[in-house]
Amino acid sequence: MNKQVSDYKMSNIYSVFENHFPVDRKKDFIETVDGQHISYAELELQVTKICHYLVSQLGLQKGDRVAVQVEKSPQVIFLYLACLRAGLIYLPLNTAYTESELQYFIENAEPSLVVCRPQSMALFGKIAETNPIAHIKSLDEQGQGEIIEAASAQDSGFTTVECDKDDIAVILYTSGTTGRPKGAMISHGSLAANGLSLVNYWQWTEDDVLLHALPIFHIHGLFVACHTALLSGSKMLFVPKFDADTIIGLLPRATAMMGVPTFYTRLLLNDGFNKDVCANMRLFISGSAPLLEQTFEEFQQRTGHTILERYGMTETGMNTSNPYNGERLPGTVGFPLPGVEARIVHDDGSQVNQGEVGNLQVKGANVFQGYWRMPEKTAEEFTGDGFFKTGDMAMMNDQGYISIVGRGKDMVITGGFNVYPKEIELEIDEIDGVLESAVIGIPHADFGEGVTAVIVASDKAQLPTEGEMIRLLKSKLASFKVPKKIIIVDALPRNTMGKVQKNLLRETYQDIFQ
Repeated sequence: MNKQVSDYKMSNIYSVFENHFPVDRKKDFIETVDGQHISYAELELQVTKICHYLVSQLGLQKGDRVAVQVEKSPQVIFLYLACLRAGLIYLPLNTAYTESELQYFIENAEPSLVVCRPQSMALFGKIAETNPIAHIKSLDEQGQGEIIEAASAQDSGFTTVECDKDDIAVILYTSGTTGRPKGAMISHGSLAANGLSLVNYWQWTEDDVLLHALPIFHIHGLFVACHTALLSGSKMLFVPKFDADTIIGLLPRATAMMGVPTFYTRLLLNDGFNKDVCANMRLFISGSAPLLEQTFEEFQQRTGHTILERYGMTETGMNTSNPYNGERLPGTVGFPLPGVEARIVHDDGSQVNQGEVGNLQVKGANVFQGYWRMPEKTAEEFTGDGFFKTGDMAMMNDQGYISIVGRGKDMVITGGFNVYPKEIELEIDEIDGVLESAVIGIPHADFGEGVTAVIVASDKAQLPTEGEMIRLLKSKLASFKVPKKIIIVDALPRNTMGKVQKNLLRETYQDIFQ
């Protein structure tokens, strides 16, 4: 089946998915680890019933937001697709978010419907006391709950809501350098353009079987992984979370896998992971964080497979990829994908010379529409000629391969999750006995980078212990944001302008996790 990137100009992305479903709808879409087989026919039926329930029973209208904080299950994919089909805006939330974080998201997005775990119903009910939410429904890790039960009794007919390609399909929150997360508005057209480009570039077919062990509340697991399957009519082996033994058991039945670097380092630590296990595989893809060259080379030696590393962002989807056919260079993220323009520039906007480091900017149909209710911030992040400022520092070699060499804004990527230090620093600075803090990322064998806090005390006698501070931060921040180490110093290094020199802190403590 030929996938045309121009198909993204169709209105609703659900229609694009539907046009690429297999002719035989009895084919498996998802197989779960407990033996459930869900066909494309069942997918269509469940999506239709949920659509009918959302619109005719709950009264949701095009453009309404649906916030979802639940565990991974096939039914979450049905709900996601139903929101797209009904013209609603899907808002996935990390299951690790705490009450204060959720309070902000609900205040900012004003969802008409919240779908959450049964144990979180009371929490969202509390939030709804100050932020009216029309409906709060449950969905558990087995895919059971009020929303699925109610939808099962609905009609099996629904007309897909017409959407312009620029209409918002999803809002994904990404932490901000000012401490407050920003809602990236991603359109139907952006999702379709990026997904179709990846299917073509990575040569996906309906014969593929994707081993899916990623979370489905961010772009890697929800868009990159699920969309390539949907846009090729292929099958997914759906794993609730990464477990090396489970993955090794399923690999002989898969043809492709997507993972963060942590997945690959943990597989390499398992004696059962070898070339025979990978004999049926055609493609291993890594993203969401830099892949160490050591991991790249060790994986190649152990399995005979060369990991394909790519680069993307919440705001843009995938921007670059190492080639499917051609040399995949360790330490690089390859070339701009078809339809994506990328350039590396100095601070004044002038082009850098080949091999020089500069600011990476991208442009294309994949790029988001802006930040939710932040028009001024949106304007700041785009150039006059329409390029998005990624905030990443990059360089290009003489073959055209791009390498991400650092990040402006000091973002930390830990276990595949983006962490902006300012958000954590604001919480640390509220702790009694803390004068100021600086949060940095330090190389970590398992997580890529370990979140590390360097603190100056205002009163050492009043300052809690490291363990006490970590426990306090866990009550306020998602667990992946909480520092793995806290270091007490007399003063933070500063330049002549008074700015904290985080590069010096990273150099000083670079071996702390070794």
